[in-house]
Amino acid sequence: MSKLSLEQVKLYLSKVPGWKLEEDRMALSRTYHCRDFATAVSFVNRVAEMLEHDSQHVEIHLAGGTVTFTLATREAKGLTGKDFALAQTISKVS
Repeated sequence: MSKLSLEQVKLYLSKVPGWKLEEDRMALSRTYHCRDFATAVSFVNRVAEMLEHDSQHVEIHLAGGTVTFTLATREAKGLTGKDFALAQTISKVS
């Protein structure tokens, strides 16, 4: 997939509520707050099962009950339509 322009990214961003653009990294990120660590790990595991074949595009940071997902396509050195599709998939799990 080809890298999206900044204008395209900003347009697509409206299709993934709760996700924000990290312009300095050209990545999408979203933080989820779970009630405790075990719930956060369970959430990460559910997402991991759904994204098993796309995990190279997902950075996951787990700290206590907080989980942050960061998406970017390394090969494109930025965001592609696939990153937005992954954001939608993760949002459905939450």
